[in-house]
Amino acid sequence: MIKTKANIFYRNKLKLSVSGLFVILFLFAAFSENQQNYNSTLFSSTTSPFIPEKLSFCDEEVPLYYFDVYESLERELIVNTYFHSQTLLYLKKITRYFPIIEPILDANNIPGDFKYLAVAESGLSHVVSPAGAKGFWQLLENTAKDYGLEINEEVDERYHLEKATQAACSFLNESYSIYKNWTMVAATYNAGRRGIERQIERQGESNYYDLLLYEETARYIFRILALKIILENPVQYGFILSDSERYQPIPYHEIKINKSIEDIGTFARKHGTNYKMLKYLNPWLRDNKLNNQQQKTYIIRVPVSREFER
Repeated sequence: MIKTKANIFYRNKLKLSVSGLFVILFLFAAFSENQQNYNSTLFSSTTSPFIPEKLSFCDEEVPLYYFDVYESLERELIVNTYFHSQTLLYLKKITRYFPIIEPILDANNIPGDFKYLAVAESGLSHVVSPAGAKGFWQLLENTAKDYGLEINEEVDERYHLEKATQAACSFLNESYSIYKNWTMVAATYNAGRRGIERQIERQGESNYYDLLLYEETARYIFRILALKIILENPVQYGFILSDSERYQPIPYHEIKINKSIEDIGTFARKHGTNYKMLKYLNPWLRDNKLNNQQQKTYIIRVPVSREFER
C-alpha cells in the first residue's frame, strides 16, 4: 500500500477513535461501579422491620399466623419505622404525657395499651380532624358533652388532657360492657359502635381480625400495635435517644378561681408568666377571657419556669 498523506491521516484518526472509545467505556464502567457502591451504601439500612413471633393487645392474642394479619402489621411497622421525623417526635413526647395518661387509665381499669391509641389518634398533639374531633383523644363535640365535658366559646375541655382522658375511659368501659373484648373496643373508638355493629350484622363475624372494615378502621389496631412495638423497643427499630433528649414534664403550680377573668394576658402577667405560656399549660381556655357567670371553680396552671436543663 502506498502511504499517502490521506491514508496516514485516516489511520491516525481511526487510532484516536478506538482509543477514545476505550476511554469512554472505562469511564462508564467506573461510574457504574461507583453508582452501584453509592446505591448499596444509601439503601443498605433499609430492611423489613423485625416482627415478634407473638404479640398481644391488652393481653388479647394477635393472630400473626394469619397471613393478612401478619402483612397488615408489617405494613404499619414499615410506615412508622421509616417515618423517622414523626416517630422520633412520639418518642420525645411520651415522656411528658404518658405519666399523665397512665394513672387515669389504671384508675378506670383500662389496660395500659390504650395509651398508644392516643398516640395513633393525635400524635399526642391538640389537633383538629376534618370531622371536628379535637384534642389528644379526638373527641367529637356531642360525644364529649355526653361524657361530661364543658364546651362553649371560651372553654373546651377536649383540650384538657386529664378530663379528656377520663371521658375517653368512660367510652371505652361502656364499649367493653358490650363486647367483652378490648380489641373490639379499640375498633369502636375509631368507627363508632354503630359502625362496628353494622359490619357484625352484615358479615356474621364478631372478631376484629375476621371483619372486613373500611381502610381506616382496618389499619387502626395494627397502627396502635406498631406504635406499641416501636415505642417500647426504640433501639431495635433504629431510634436512639438519651433521657436528656426526651421532653420532660413541665413544672407548674395551680391557681383556683371561681370568678371571671377579664383579660387572660393581664391575668398571666399578674401571676409571673405570659399569655403564650398560660395557654400552653391550659389549652382548654379558648378565648382571651373567661366569663364565668356561674362562678364555677376552675383550676389554672401556671408554669414554675420556662427554662429547662440541658
